[in-house]
Amino acid sequence: PAAAAAPAAAAPAASEPATASSVAKAGSPRDQINVAKNVIPFLQDDDSKVLEFWQIWSESIPPQEDLAAGLAIDYHVSTSANMQKLTWRTAGPQNIFIQKMVDFFWNVGAPESEIDRLNDVGALINPVKIGSWIDMSAKGGMDGGWYFPVSIPLKLAIEAADPGDPARKVMEWAEANSVEQAWSVGRDMGAAPPRQTEIRIQLPGSSRKAQIELGLDAFNAFGFPPLTDNALNILNDTADEGPVLCMSVITSSEGFVRLGLMTPEPAKDVVDRLCGVADANVTELRAFEKALNVEGPAFAEYQFLKEGFGYGVYREGFDIVFHYDVGSEGPP
Repeated sequence: PAAAAAPAAAAPAASEPATASSVAKAGSPRDQINVAKNVIPFLQDDDSKVLEFWQIWSESIPPQEDLAAGLAIDYHVSTSANMQKLTWRTAGPQNIFIQKMVDFFWNVGAPESEIDRLNDVGALINPVKIGSWIDMSAKGGMDGGWYFPVSIPLKLAIEAADPGDPARKVMEWAEANSVEQAWSVGRDMGAAPPRQTEIRIQLPGSSRKAQIELGLDAFNAFGFPPLTDNALNILNDTADEGPVLCMSVITSSEGFVRLGLMTPEPAKDVVDRLCGVADANVTELRAFEKALNVEGPAFAEYQFLKEGFGYGVYREGFDIVFHYDVGSEGPP
């Protein structure tokens, strides 16, 4: 490609302190994701295109030396319970991330129109933090995109989505249920449409029980089947916990793609039960957690991927996904 796209409204990032977890880790989070990659069976073949994709992405993460004092790079990884699908995410100050992200998207064949879209949404929201993510699967799935892990009005976040019925339904449902803020928005940069936009929100409600009811209402409103009985029983068992239930919704021009309810910091026995629901080996998951050097998931997600959107490489239907906060990395 000729020149990379211009930075998205590259105002200096506001100061955001590194979290305590950045100090507590044995290896740096950058090291830990590398260690974790080495326990994933489908990433062990040196000729693997998926492994090569992971390496191109990991090399696009800005070096620690680029960080100004008090700023940090955050690392997150999520895996399906059976570890057949993984997502790797990293984010940090806009001014050090934007050019490397754009270069990465050029390198993996993202269309220029989508790089322009990133700039346009970036200019609209002007997030202090931006990041990139990649999805991969044992069946050779490889996708990537950008995300802004910042609190923004939902009506701005929806601007990242393709116009159409799903985006309209999300806004109608949100307005009817007093959902005004998103805490993350992201989009895929695939070469071929339909492109997917993910919005994450915290569900309103004074109790977890009320939030669960609202989340289940979204499954109905957006045309998703209800959760399986086994999963619903486990979700309802968390009803007495604090009211911090989140929801992830993915839309495209061709319909709703995926919907998930995210419960924070699931206890070990809940993780065990969810692995049972997903027919997954909890021992393998624990080995992955050990490689990441984390105590347990930041979230357990009860999610449903609509038929036709797995493209033969991702599991369609109901699944359990565990999200991990690997930590933050400050300047050297």
